[in-house]
Amino acid sequence: MQVLGHASILAFLPRARAQTLLFTGPEGVGRRTVARWYALGLNCPQGFPPCGQCPSCRLEPHPDYLEIAPQAETKAGRRARLPQIRLEQIAPREDGEAPSLLDWLATHPRYRAKVAVVDGAHLLNEAAANALLKVLEEPPAFARLILIAPSREDVLPTLASRSLEVAFAPLPEELMRTLTQDPEVLAFAQGSVGRARWALEHPALFHRLVARTEAVLEAMRKGPASTLEALGLLLEHEEALPYLARRLRERLGLEAYREALEAIQKAREALEAYVNEELVQAWLALRLARRLP
Repeated sequence: MQVLGHASILAFLPRARAQTLLFTGPEGVGRRTVARWYALGLNCPQGFPPCGQCPSCRLEPHPDYLEIAPQAETKAGRRARLPQIRLEQIAPREDGEAPSLLDWLATHPRYRAKVAVVDGAHLLNEAAANALLKVLEEPPAFARLILIAPSREDVLPTLASRSLEVAFAPLPEELMRTLTQDPEVLAFAQGSVGRARWALEHPALFHRLVARTEAVLEAMRKGPASTLEALGLLLEHEEALPYLARRLRERLGLEAYREALEAIQKAREALEAYVNEELVQAWLALRLARRLP
């Protein structure tokens, strides 16, 4: 299994003795890929790096590897603006349809170790976090748990204090250039393998995102009405606001950029809190309009 970059982390993990690791860093830099690499190495007869040829390495999905991610829909079936990891994903419940983390850890591994990844540990709801804390306090001897979050500060202190942090950084440009030489994709990726691969695998969507971001930047010179119209199209993209923020950093002075970034962050929080989308877009358009000369 090939991992791009993070050589120091790959050298450290085979020696790590902690049963709970906290992988922090920007989205798309390789935290999940390294988690899978770590799980394969723990279960490979040859150890690290995993050989890729033995029965354990070739199994897909691997019986000793589990990923728990935030649920993208609410219980009412609506798209969740702020996905959550819920209690039933961690602890068993009578009405639960899918096995929980505790259910999965109740059985021994088929090979050597079970590795469970809580992808989005900062999005655990309160009940789920409390249930996970009990797991972290007394994990089975054969278990390793990996929490993934943007930063240590984003995770509840009770969970972070029981984890060994492994910090990931964006990849340097020379490594990113092994994926692509396209300057537009490299500028969009900002050291994120995940973003670069998304852009390369979905060129039409990527170029639409770039074009609509440029339209917002142009509309900002004209006033709130034009900005609002352009924002409505841009916000159809999941990466829209983070990408807009990165482009504004290139165009605005420091003070104006800080004000724009604060407005974008407040808009994201409002959308996650289910504030009316049209109101959020109108508010953001007013804050951004005429900021570019």
